[in-house]
Amino acid sequence: MYIREQLNEIRAGIAAAAARAGRSVESVRLLAVSKTFPVGDIMQAYEDGQRLFGENRLQEAMEKMPQMPPDCEWHLIGPLQRNKVRKALECGIALLQAVDSLKTAAAVSRVAGELGKSMPILLEVNIDGEPSKHGFSPEELREQWEALVALPSTEIRGLMCIPAPTESPEDSRPAFAALRALAQELRERGPLPLPELSMGMSHDYAVAVEEGATIVRVGSAIFGRRGQ
Repeated sequence: MYIREQLNEIRAGIAAAAARAGRSVESVRLLAVSKTFPVGDIMQAYEDGQRLFGENRLQEAMEKMPQMPPDCEWHLIGPLQRNKVRKALECGIALLQAVDSLKTAAAVSRVAGELGKSMPILLEVNIDGEPSKHGFSPEELREQWEALVALPSTEIRGLMCIPAPTESPEDSRPAFAALRALAQELRERGPLPLPELSMGMSHDYAVAVEEGATIVRVGSAIFGRRGQ
């Protein structure tokens, strides 16, 4: 019952934030971050209509995916080691959300080509310049954009970020606005439409929706306190 109530609350929060921004609620997808939570909890969310799930670790995703119904969509939202790219592409991950370097993007391109497929990816941006965070700096992304766009067998769907921790959800707004502006700048350079912005988590997803998020990544606000 708890998971159903939380999902309903978050869905209402997304709808309200979308309305404040003059957006359609259908333009925002809720990704349930299921990392460390058991399949039983994930199934409860599924039974309440949730179909989009995100895992940080590839091995954990590969263990859970066969245990869930086949109409689930799985995203890998954590860093992907280049030596695990083939496993990620072969196991059915629908979107790699955290491609954090040109080298990783090139590895995805190579393996996807060998498998005869085109792999959707998001580019992770270290929007606040935190030394401990993965991702392109905005400057790196601008400098490497042509090389990224030229990679075959990948489909760059948009950008993703994890802002620095903040006391208040409102404090995340500048980072979300900066990611939105960067995506628009890259769209204008062409040739990609970059429809996706993955930003916002349990504490600040409403602000992210107001700033243009198309995917919000919510875990503990759905499933409760995260296991260790």
